[in-house]
Amino acid sequence: MSQSNTRTGDIPVTAGEDLAGMEDRLVKLADASGKTVAKLPEANGDFVPFLVIEGTANGKTASLRPLHADRNVRVPLKGTCNPGDTLVLADVATAADKGKVRALPTAPGTYRGLLIAEQAGVEGQLVLARPAPWIGNITVT
Repeated sequence: MSQSNTRTGDIPVTAGEDLAGMEDRLVKLADASGKTVAKLPEANGDFVPFLVIEGTANGKTASLRPLHADRNVRVPLKGTCNPGDTLVLADVATAADKGKVRALPTAPGTYRGLLIAEQAGVEGQLVLARPAPWIGNITVT
């Protein structure tokens, strides 16, 4: 059987940086000398398919939830959004916004569509959204 040792649901992953207090933020998996670790996004186009359920200090075990289209999630919002808006990462140049989302900007650039807003949202709200990783990169000109 080729599908042994697999699991569903939340997964334990070593934090590759301080994730204490980062619950509900989006993160990615990364390599740290052959070990899998969870990290906040480093670029606005990063693919971040996990949600932090239990954050922790660097090197400790965090709990992550894989994003699936059959299960909506709540994610911290930067700015505002409306139902149906495509959500992308908030600008990672601001450390406090890493792992948050924002509505697709009108400013030129390439963004990765991650979620679809299921409700109107305001700054700082944990906005209800549906994972939609198939959206992929969107170029605004």
